[in-house]
Amino acid sequence: MQEQVGILDERSPQVSESEISNLETDNLVIQFQFATGSIIGRNHVLVGKNNQDAYRVVMREQFIVAIVCDGCSAGRHSEVGAKIGVRMISEEIANLLEGGLSISEPEFWHRLKHNLLQKLKDFVAIASGGAELSKSVTMEFVNDYLLFTIVVAIVTPRETVTFSIGDGAIAVNGKFTEIPPYADNAPPYLAYGLYNPEAINFEIRDRLPTSKLESLLIATDGIIDLAVVEPVEQFWKESRYFKNPDAIRRKLAMLNREEVKPDWHKQELTKRTGILSDDTSLVVIRKQLAFSD
Repeated sequence: MQEQVGILDERSPQVSESEISNLETDNLVIQFQFATGSIIGRNHVLVGKNNQDAYRVVMREQFIVAIVCDGCSAGRHSEVGAKIGVRMISEEIANLLEGGLSISEPEFWHRLKHNLLQKLKDFVAIASGGAELSKSVTMEFVNDYLLFTIVVAIVTPRETVTFSIGDGAIAVNGKFTEIPPYADNAPPYLAYGLYNPEAINFEIRDRLPTSKLESLLIATDGIIDLAVVEPVEQFWKESRYFKNPDAIRRKLAMLNREEVKPDWHKQELTKRTGILSDDTSLVVIRKQLAFSD
């Protein structure tokens, strides 16, 4: 199993065409490669906040689960929820898939939602030391720690699905789609389901046969600023992002670098600020033979 949390520790497997032809076609580890990266947004740096994004990739022979979470900016410590969320959600999806459920079955989605809400409930109980908390105290804890958006991609040998709770962005086979912010910038965070399970639902964004999948990107909403000035397709088209485990983070860091340059004609200094105002995290997956070096 290859697993990724935070910073890519291992490069995605590089496999030749002849090697792929001699191996099982259902082995997703052989067929696909992934790359990841994250950077703190300029606005968070200015006010002394942490990077409130998190991401994780779980790659196994029979499935790939990729997830990005964005902590609510109004939460005092929402980066905690985002980091817990990427692990909790990816592991629960993996458990359901390994248990034989298919993403094409309604039962998969029912069980996923039920189990995740139960895990959040258990986490709140553990954090409170087992004490019975009042509704107001529980809400305060949830608002401080457990509000985060979710964008997920699941790749199985037969089918690929992307879904979300909250905003962000997805690109499938080159088509980039922004998941727009919700009214009053108040997405239906997963943890709201602790009070009313019917208030939250997974929004399916894409379904396609995995045989048709060439590239896939999921990202937090910070990537919208990037898409204005840089081609997003570079992340799945350029092999350097898959060969160097730190390449995406370096690219994001370069875009967020402040520069002061002299304007000799005006005889003054000009300052260029970073373009990524919000935390930006992305995971990109591509079929190895779909792109040449």
